[in-house]
Amino acid sequence: MAKTRPPKKDLDSYTIRGTNKIVRVGDCVLMRPSETSKLPYVARIEKIEADNRNNIKVRVRWYYRPEESIGGRRQFHGAKELFLSDHYDVQSAHTIEGRCTVHSFKNYTKLENVGAEDYYCRFEYKAATGAFTPDRVAVYCKCEMPYNPDDLMVQCEGCKDWYHPACVSMTIEEAKKLDHFVCSECASDADIKTNENTFSASPVADSKLESKRQKR
Repeated sequence: MAKTRPPKKDLDSYTIRGTNKIVRVGDCVLMRPSETSKLPYVARIEKIEADNRNNIKVRVRWYYRPEESIGGRRQFHGAKELFLSDHYDVQSAHTIEGRCTVHSFKNYTKLENVGAEDYYCRFEYKAATGAFTPDRVAVYCKCEMPYNPDDLMVQCEGCKDWYHPACVSMTIEEAKKLDHFVCSECASDADIKTNENTFSASPVADSKLESKRQKR
């Protein structure tokens, strides 16, 4: 007669090995990669369980970095951007290196200081097909690119759209020094002469997210 396998026990939390830091179901964590040259993997804990020998496993849902996706990293992807994938896995809890926070895109743009463990996610990602949800996001500037929070943008006082300094023939240093900006489509020749020494401040996250133009 076959032996019955002892049932696994669900745990509410796990103390990261060698630390006093506790992680729970729903927390985001950094997990040790198999190759030391790689960045830590980022995952969300879905379940924590222990077997009869007290071996602790975690069921995780992986976040992908843009370069790990089928389409690869694109210009508008921020350095701290992640995609929440449909890829689930079971790993030893001992591979957890630390906690991290994956913010919503809107909340990330409001952070005064971005720490090493701060990330953001605005897309869900299907690992097998490379499809994204949502498949459309707001775009800005003449280049019609989605907002990259790592890049400085300036707002036109006329149309209220946002522009990359390079796309309107300005340097980042010039953009930081100036106070007001009117794009060429909104300004007459006289307006341009009047405002050639002014530029807007950094973009406000809430305003940027209200754009009605869309792009895949």
